[in-house]
Amino acid sequence: MRARNSSRGYGAVAMALHWAVVVLVLGAWLIGQFGDELPRGAPRETGLFVHMSLGLAVIAFAITRLFWRLRDPPPPPEQSPLGSWGKRASKAVHYLIYVALIAVPIAGIVLQFARGHALPIFGLFEIASPWPADRAFAHDVKEVHEVLANGMLALIGLHAAAALVHHFIFRDRTLLRMLPVTRS
Repeated sequence: MRARNSSRGYGAVAMALHWAVVVLVLGAWLIGQFGDELPRGAPRETGLFVHMSLGLAVIAFAITRLFWRLRDPPPPPEQSPLGSWGKRASKAVHYLIYVALIAVPIAGIVLQFARGHALPIFGLFEIASPWPADRAFAHDVKEVHEVLANGMLALIGLHAAAALVHHFIFRDRTLLRMLPVTRS
């Protein structure tokens, strides 16, 4: 498998970054949704630590993906019955997903600081909160973080649904180009 993209499909690097972000986002979102169900104390604290670590990894992988995309442009879109409107909608959703991949974890970082807590960086070190705890501000930031996260999941769901429509209805190679097992 080639490392770089071609006119027919994505390369190994783009695929690896794409699917790594998918796993990281789903893991962070699931822990964010169900972390409060964990017993108080160490289990809940561990869940929050994992959630924050996954969020930090999302930022790192998303930025890496953006730089890789600038260096190795994606293959041209497949032709579809949606024409130029479909291409513009696809581009808009992709941009919004990238924005969300950065904005959601940043809101989470601000939330951690608004609570007056340090930000653990993968258990290696911590960044102290730059300001004292502010309960009302933390509550508002938590709401923003949750709305952005759920909005991002909705965009990702739309993205996945579009890939499935391309595959099963339009019968083109849009989905296949991002799967490592398919080479034709």
